[in-house]
Amino acid sequence: MTPGTAAARTRVLIITGDLIGERMAGPAIRVWHMAEALSAACDVRIVSWNRIERSSDRFETAHVREADDRRMRDHEQWADVIIVQGTSFRTFPSVAQTQKIVVADLYDPFQLEQLEMNKYAPAAEWADEVTKAVSLLNEQLSRADSFLCASEAQRDLWLGGLSSMGRLNPTTYAVDPTFESLVRLVPFGLSDDPPVQRRHGIKGTVPGIGADDKVLIWGGGIYNWFDPATLVEAMGLLAHEHPEIKLFFLSARHFNPDIPEMQALTDTVATAERLDLIDRTVFFNDTWVDYERRADYLLDADVGVSTHVLHAETRFAFRTRILDYLWAQLPIVATDGDSFATLIRERGIGRVVPPRDAPALASAIVEMVSDGSAREAALRSLQTVREEFTWSRALAPLIEFCIDPRPAPDRELVLRRVAAGGTSFEKILAMPRGLRRDVALLRHYWKQGGPALVRSKMLTRRERLQRD
Repeated sequence: MTPGTAAARTRVLIITGDLIGERMAGPAIRVWHMAEALSAACDVRIVSWNRIERSSDRFETAHVREADDRRMRDHEQWADVIIVQGTSFRTFPSVAQTQKIVVADLYDPFQLEQLEMNKYAPAAEWADEVTKAVSLLNEQLSRADSFLCASEAQRDLWLGGLSSMGRLNPTTYAVDPTFESLVRLVPFGLSDDPPVQRRHGIKGTVPGIGADDKVLIWGGGIYNWFDPATLVEAMGLLAHEHPEIKLFFLSARHFNPDIPEMQALTDTVATAERLDLIDRTVFFNDTWVDYERRADYLLDADVGVSTHVLHAETRFAFRTRILDYLWAQLPIVATDGDSFATLIRERGIGRVVPPRDAPALASAIVEMVSDGSAREAALRSLQTVREEFTWSRALAPLIEFCIDPRPAPDRELVLRRVAAGGTSFEKILAMPRGLRRDVALLRHYWKQGGPALVRSKMLTRRERLQRD
């Protein structure tokens, strides 16, 4: 098949490092829905170097062990278009060196997440993890033919990155001076079908939460870029006068052992313990809810909540948990500062409060739970807003591109730059996996943190290999 030939179906390879199964995190959920949407017009194959525990009759799935480039090369040769996430380039040299059309999915600004995720680590390790994330990002910015973002703020972020990489050049500008065809707006989506509850997940099921209680749901994991501790403090302010209002954390601990337990979770639990709220007013679900069962929990809630502090990640984040609130038509109480806060305020689907303001948060919660007119107004607006974020709408620009894919106008310039290399640590990270790379990493880590850091890195690798 020749890309651009309308009569043939484009072969689209989607590569992820996430587990594809009943329990899925955001990147895997996005990949799965991409494959479903694209399969109507294209031949699609998902490949993960994590486990594959789910299949579909609409597209193929395959597991390739991490760094097994021989097997990945077979998939790379099959494809016309390759959609990459995260460390795909770093994990498989055949993907980094491909001549096929590449789409980089940048809906998650992971280099900004690393600023929060590792800020409690030793300084050298923190710096290394951020450097690694930036180098991974720069590989994609310097090589891909097209890019996906989740919001207009993210488009600005990636246009800035592309500009610094030399990708906003006369060649690309001459084709499209807006660069909208280079950076496509493809947000995370929600199901076109409304949620259906098969059994109660929270009310009358979780000990301490009655059938008539009012439930706030925190619809995802607890990570360092969030601020659930202030939300717990707000619950402490409400506990005496509003004992019927309960806060339920849907998935306190991540199902993936590669995702470490973060300081935010420790701080949140400690706050709830200090205020004597655990299993009385605040409830932590220690298991990750299966993706297809989340409606049982969402439809038992009265309000969706999301709180964070203001930092770089906040400005450019796209809170996927809020999409589930839209799907379940839950009024939302959220912290100001991100793209969804603007949507909530402008469309009247909830309340927006300042960061780290427990009294304001408590007041907004009471209003959304108890004020009938405010709640009804939010519910009316939610019906309209929900339709704007369905997967069929969100993925339309990607489907359009894959039906008739085109290489970037500056493809030849890009390939010459990719061959040039980067900084010393970036060059080590980009080396083919093997003894030479391992020795270079060992020397680097020894220089950065001595034997303690080396032992930590070796233990992490051994645990990962054992899981594989």
